[in-house]
Amino acid sequence: MADTLNLPPISQLKGRQVGRILIKMRRVNRAQVAEALEIQKKKRGPVGQILVELGYISEEDLHVALASQVGMKPVDLSRIDVEPEAIAMLSAQMAHTYKVIPVEYEESTNTLSIAIASPDNFQATDDLQTLLGMKVSAQISNREHIESALNRYYPEDAVQSISGLIEELAADDRFKELEGRGTSIDLDDLREMMDSTPVIRLLNLVLFQAIKDKASDIHFEPFEDEFKMRYRIDGVLYDMVAPGKHIATALTSRIKVMANLDIAERRLPQDGRIALTMAGNPIDLRVSVLPTMHGESVVLRVLDRGNVSLDIEKLGLRADDQAVFRRLIKKPNGIIVNTGPTGSGKTTTLYAALNTLNSPEVKILTAEDPVEYDIDGLVQCQVNPDIGLTFARCLRSFLRQDPDIILIGEIRDLETAQIAVQASLTGHLVFSTLHTNDAPSAIARLMDLGLEPFLITATLEAIVAQRLVRRICTYCKEEFTPTEELLMELDLTPADIEGKMLYYGKGCDYCNHTGYRGRLGIFEIMILSDELSELIMRHASTNIIRQQAIKEGMRTLSQGGLLAIFDGHTTIEEVAKETIFEET
Repeated sequence: MADTLNLPPISQLKGRQVGRILIKMRRVNRAQVAEALEIQKKKRGPVGQILVELGYISEEDLHVALASQVGMKPVDLSRIDVEPEAIAMLSAQMAHTYKVIPVEYEESTNTLSIAIASPDNFQATDDLQTLLGMKVSAQISNREHIESALNRYYPEDAVQSISGLIEELAADDRFKELEGRGTSIDLDDLREMMDSTPVIRLLNLVLFQAIKDKASDIHFEPFEDEFKMRYRIDGVLYDMVAPGKHIATALTSRIKVMANLDIAERRLPQDGRIALTMAGNPIDLRVSVLPTMHGESVVLRVLDRGNVSLDIEKLGLRADDQAVFRRLIKKPNGIIVNTGPTGSGKTTTLYAALNTLNSPEVKILTAEDPVEYDIDGLVQCQVNPDIGLTFARCLRSFLRQDPDIILIGEIRDLETAQIAVQASLTGHLVFSTLHTNDAPSAIARLMDLGLEPFLITATLEAIVAQRLVRRICTYCKEEFTPTEELLMELDLTPADIEGKMLYYGKGCDYCNHTGYRGRLGIFEIMILSDELSELIMRHASTNIIRQQAIKEGMRTLSQGGLLAIFDGHTTIEEVAKETIFEET
């Protein structure tokens, strides 16, 4: 690192131009800065980077200069011993994730000073303030020195486990005093408990573990005799180590503070969000707090933008379905409805379609509840029924915004359906979702809302139904021969699978011994033909519409699931669980 001991006071460097700072740091002279400025006139780019390219300074010198420019003090970790009190403020997992070292903790101002390797790593400061509930100030240090300090102060084998922290909390009598006191807890006592280092560490470990395991939801659930924590991974809930009922109030209050919710209000539901960046990935945590008989139930929805793939090729569509889907989304107008239960991947499919269509020549507007992923180039509006901002009201305004493509989060009522039809008839392509079992059932649902059959046939281009099934873990995947009882779950016989290989996951560390890792979509695409339109006009039943669609070549969800089984991607149990409704 640049010899920080000989640098001028930070007050002489803050706010000055980078070239001037480097001169004061005695890394370059005026002639070298002038040379860099001349080059800048010809090819543009930052002066500091040009000086690096010329070989006059190192990347490290530039980092120190940029940090000094915004008032960050330099710190040489190789020449100081950090106090144990400061090290204790940060868990090993957090220190390694954010690549930071705590340097000093000031109790009177509740401020933690940390050393970072790049002045651009401001996200670490913001995240740590949210996670730790204290002020965090950054100082600049050498990358190698930070790595060395991480190994010195936070060896990998020192990462504390969730169960270890729970044992530590169980031995603390202060938390037992909060148990069973309900709304009578003094707020000062509550703040002291939720700001305690073990509670902060436990919550942070739970969050880190959930994101590492690619959990979609984290549940904190109070019961009469216990307080449970559960993760939902690939659509299935798994129990974690129970933290004990005595820390329930402190833990839920910690979450509420991070989500900017009212910790004094424990009688009404509350909703909020926590924005973080972990290992370079932007993470949104949607927080829902629900009062129950035994305390507040909290669910965190994990929206990991770095984990979601908004690519049509990665949705799980088979090659022929993918070609059909791409052709559908390029239509100039009409309505394309995506249907399925909650958590079936509808939003991801529609985002993938919009991501494909997103270009400077196209104006795309979305009305969502809530906006799950912020996508550059899309104008996204979050509905808020509490103040009258409904899907219908958003849509009416959308038509005055000169859009080409519109996404409606969900068609919930007749008014929204009618405006969607109006938008389609006036030359817009409209995407939306419904909650029905399969594609043919969506017709009956639209009619139930009050939409006239002639409007449905005039505007509806296609209905895409989908489900998510768990993928067999590729690390422990093995061939097997299913029993007749298992085959009967999908009305199969041994003759149906003759010559075909079936697989299952034996279970390994990579998949947490579940046999599954990740999910893929199975799809059913019903394109409205003249024959189907005629049936809709005659108010034909859903079964007759389904039979006609199959006759025209529609692959049902069950058939798509079978192909996924024969391809070795999933299991009979998964497909049966998601598609068994079709025979009822």
